[in-house]
Amino acid sequence: MTNNTTTASVAGAVVNAVAAIELTDSSTWWNDIDDSPLWQDRIFYTLAGLYGVVSAIALIQLVRIQLRVPEYGWTTQKVFHFLNFVVNAVRCLVFIFFRNVQRLQPEIAQHILLDVPSLAFFTTYALLVLFWAEIYYQARAVSTDGLKPSFYIINVVVYAVQIILWLILWWKPVSVLVILSKVFFAGVSLFAALGFLLYGGRLFLMLQRFPVESKGRRKKLQEP
Repeated sequence: MTNNTTTASVAGAVVNAVAAIELTDSSTWWNDIDDSPLWQDRIFYTLAGLYGVVSAIALIQLVRIQLRVPEYGWTTQKVFHFLNFVVNAVRCLVFIFFRNVQRLQPEIAQHILLDVPSLAFFTTYALLVLFWAEIYYQARAVSTDGLKPSFYIINVVVYAVQIILWLILWWKPVSVLVILSKVFFAGVSLFAALGFLLYGGRLFLMLQRFPVESKGRRKKLQEP
C-alpha cells in the first residue's frame, strides 16, 4: 500500500513538473513572438491583407449595385457597403502603417485613429440591424416611423460619449480613462451584437413562415 502511494505521489509530481515546463515553454513562446518585430510585422501585415480583402469585396458590391440600378439613390444596402468599405480600408491602412501610428503625438491622436473605425463599424452594423428591423416590422404591418429616429439618436449618443472621453483623455491622459474607453466600446459592440441576433433571428424565423406576397417583405427584399 505504501509503495503504491509513493509511486502515485511520484507520478503526480512528474505530471505537475511536465505541465509546469509546458506552461513555461508556451509562455516563453508567446513572449518571444510578442517581443519579435518580425512576428509583429507578419501579424499586422496579415491583418492588413484580410481587412483589405473585405474592403475590396464591399467596394465591388457597392459598384455592382450602382451599375445595376443607378436610378436608385443611397439606399440602406448601398450605405452599408460604403461604410463597410471605409471601415475596413482605414483598418487596413492602420495595420500597414502601424509603426507610424504608434509614434503619433500627441497620444490622443493614436486613440482617435484607432477608435474612429470602431465607431464607424458600430454605425455600419447598426444600419444593418435597422434594415432588418424595417423588413420585419413592415412585413408584419407595424409602423416603422420610429426606427430611423432611434437609429440616429443612438448613434449621436455613442459618438457624443466617445468625443467626451477623447477630450478628457486629451486634458488628462490616465490609464483608467483608456480602460473606460475600451469598456465603453465593448458595451457598444455587445449592444450591436444583441440587435444583430435579435432582428436577424426574428427575420430568419419570419421569412420561413410568412407569405411571400407580403408587401413589406417584397418591397424591402427587392431594394438594391
